[in-house]
Amino acid sequence: MGSGRAVNTPLSLKKEVISRAEHGISRAQISPNALKVLHRLHKAGFEAYLVGGSVRDLLLQRAPKDFDVATSAHPEAVRRLFSNCRLIGRRFRLAHVFFGPEIIEVATFRAHHSETHTPQQAQVRNGQIIRDNVYGTLEEDAERRDFTINALYYNHADGSVIDFNRGMEDIKNNIIRILGDPLQRYREDPVRMLRAIRFAVKTGFQIEPVTEKPLFTEGHLLQNVPQARLFEETCKLLLSGQSVAAFAKLETYNIFRYLFPETDKTIHLTTTNTDEQTVLYNRRLIERTLSNTDDRISKDKPITPAFLLAALLWPVLQNNLTPLKDSMPILAALEIAMNRTVDSQLSVFSIQKRFTLMMREIWQMQYQLQATYRAPYLLSRLKFRAGFDFLSLRAQSGETELTPLVDWWTEYQNADQTKREAMLAELPKPKRRRKRRRKKSV
Repeated sequence: MGSGRAVNTPLSLKKEVISRAEHGISRAQISPNALKVLHRLHKAGFEAYLVGGSVRDLLLQRAPKDFDVATSAHPEAVRRLFSNCRLIGRRFRLAHVFFGPEIIEVATFRAHHSETHTPQQAQVRNGQIIRDNVYGTLEEDAERRDFTINALYYNHADGSVIDFNRGMEDIKNNIIRILGDPLQRYREDPVRMLRAIRFAVKTGFQIEPVTEKPLFTEGHLLQNVPQARLFEETCKLLLSGQSVAAFAKLETYNIFRYLFPETDKTIHLTTTNTDEQTVLYNRRLIERTLSNTDDRISKDKPITPAFLLAALLWPVLQNNLTPLKDSMPILAALEIAMNRTVDSQLSVFSIQKRFTLMMREIWQMQYQLQATYRAPYLLSRLKFRAGFDFLSLRAQSGETELTPLVDWWTEYQNADQTKREAMLAELPKPKRRRKRRRKKSV
């Protein structure tokens, strides 16, 4: 396998047009809605191309997850052309064109910043781009793309692919290469580090050495990313269907600790964390959960970030719970521990409330499922299955004392009503709580 260029050098764009006969993309592989957007923009006198991951995936003979369009039309012009359009974003002004459940994202060509641009157009702070609405030409847009394999433009008018950065060469050589100086590009947008990892695990490509080198040392830049965006990019990475490989790379590059700092402390032996068995268990639980998530994605089963987050933060929850259990009832201790666990992660990135609520339910279920005499009620709970699946993962990861409980619940779920009643009748009767007598006031 060739390695392409040896180092990243300042960009000197050389336009190359690859004809339809030289690549494998067919219009039949492209979303009809994306073609509608391209056609209407062309008809209105604007340049418009498919760009980014959809072109890359089509060249790799893979079905794109979505289709993005780059155009010379400004966002407001796109909105005037499409009644089903909504403008979003502040940092990047984008147009989303809605076709039922499918969204075609339309971005205006971008240019480099200069002193002539107003604060409303561009804003850079300590090397990081805070706002980036400086519009330019197709050539300028190609130079502003992050990776060569994402800087390819498909022209639906003649079926050609336009390549300014030798991206086709890198695709042939299975290389992930950033455009321009890697350190500068990562400082402009630290999320590019997560994107490099995501593209590497998704495509199976190697990250080119010069592109890769800053990943080992610059993870701290992620602390400057807006929390909502960091959560979104973390979910994209860990819910990509290749989360086991992504987790391995995050650890290799010392980046995982900037996404889950408290969890990271529980999966490494340190001077303050010396319990090797617990460390091994925590790591197995995370890896099994990630593997289970990848398996569900491969089988088109539903997934939710809440389940993954519940597993990733379970070791942290246990650390917060342990010192409280002896001084108060378990459910009261659990409530305090859950609050501390969620709050510590919210200091890193924001998590939507619907996900934190589900995480809490999954955690609570781990203790409620021990009360098998309440089986009819617990089985009717909306989050029963998620709670039970997590209990099973805990047993598989090393908590072997949970295996009889998992087996009981498995049998109960598969039993008919008569069998269920018999199973409940065999259980020891729960101890009744003694009511405390109130002292009479004198």
